[in-house]
Amino acid sequence: MGDINGFLKAKRQASACRAVCERVKDYRHVSVMRDDSQSREQASRCMDCGTPFCHWGCPLGNYIPEWNDLVHREQWEKAFYLLNATNNLPEITGRVCPATCEYACVLGINDDPVTIRENELAVIEYAFANGLIRPVPPKRRTGRMVAVIGSGPAALACASELNRAGHEVVVFEKDDKAGGILRYGIPDFKLEKWILDRRIKLMEAEGIRFFTSVNVGRDHSVKKLRKEFDAVCLAGGCREPRDMKIEGRELKGIYFAMDHLMQSNKAIAGAYVPEGERINASGKRVVVIGGGDTGADCVGTAHRQGAACVVQIELLPQPPGCRTEEMPWPKYPMILRTSTSHEEGGERKWSVLTKKFLGDAGSVTGLVCSEVSFAPEKDANACPVMKEVPGSEFDVPADMVILAMGFVRAERKGLIEEIGAELTPGGIVAVDKEHMTSVDGVFAAGDIHRGASLVVWAIYEGREAARGIHKYLINKN
Repeated sequence: MGDINGFLKAKRQASACRAVCERVKDYRHVSVMRDDSQSREQASRCMDCGTPFCHWGCPLGNYIPEWNDLVHREQWEKAFYLLNATNNLPEITGRVCPATCEYACVLGINDDPVTIRENELAVIEYAFANGLIRPVPPKRRTGRMVAVIGSGPAALACASELNRAGHEVVVFEKDDKAGGILRYGIPDFKLEKWILDRRIKLMEAEGIRFFTSVNVGRDHSVKKLRKEFDAVCLAGGCREPRDMKIEGRELKGIYFAMDHLMQSNKAIAGAYVPEGERINASGKRVVVIGGGDTGADCVGTAHRQGAACVVQIELLPQPPGCRTEEMPWPKYPMILRTSTSHEEGGERKWSVLTKKFLGDAGSVTGLVCSEVSFAPEKDANACPVMKEVPGSEFDVPADMVILAMGFVRAERKGLIEEIGAELTPGGIVAVDKEHMTSVDGVFAAGDIHRGASLVVWAIYEGREAARGIHKYLINKN
């Protein structure tokens, strides 16, 4: 390593963020890129561990200690080549990944871990800024054609790997622009869309074709698709949201999180939304049900739309602020995380059960909630038993409610039903070890197979599916 005592000399310093009073007025990126000298100093904290557990913590197996050392030595080009070897979208993961690698960092045992995510972002942005990234189309084509359905992180990674192997790749996307959840599910203040456009243009220059506003199974028949392509990869995500079947659910003003985020992102991009269809928090008392990342994104979006107040409620208890015996290093710990959206205002409530929605004249006016506790005993599924706290019922006023409780399965109607792939008991597409479904030549990757998960896992899934497809194609007569 360049400086074996680097972690003793420099303390962890994450990227700075724009002031709250400034950033809530726009949708530009919240964090501020640090300069190269700061990245070099932070990279020097990497310890050259005998066994670097960051590899274990990262689904992609990034060469983290190696490119940290190269960054510290100012060998940016070599650092980029190592990063590019394992990650198809480092400019995305460098911004939105929860950095599971950092929680497995050996330095994190008794000190603050290395800023791996920010270092990764520094490498890829240096590469873009200094002309290290340019289209590299394959020198030879195999004559095989692959259709990738969907254009989120799993689809983009799969398409990129197959194209590099020389196959002709066509990506079909039912929305008007490519990117999937990266474009429409993640707010611009976390991921500005020019970053995504830059990558897609690069992929197009390398020979990948994108067809948008094409819903395969409706606009393009599966029968025709199977005739045109030698293999198909299903990578359409897992978008069926978890609902609440409680009294008052039919009231106006209650929306799914993804509907809120998608419409907001489209409006920011210049799309026209009729006034009667707008999901806008301006001047409203907003309640977000669900304490995860999607809920936090809705909180930040509501702030920017001018909500009068925002309350986020979660059924589960408040997580601890640090690791417990149940979450030892190097496991990814379920601890309390405060996002930039939470820093901007609002209130968070934990151990809260929503019992019914209140309304007036057909529109939501509030929620009836109660406190819950989780008993030590377990149910048949080994889960803690939830009990309502007697006498704890209370009302929460609301003019707008956003349901952000996660996703349950992929949408079955259309493509999945028509293609005939078997599903697991949980409703996701079943695959074998090569990522092929029960239908010969049809593969699946990402949330459609894994269930709702992280972007970095989607990229891993896309790369693994591409390997399976490539093996299938080269062995096909």
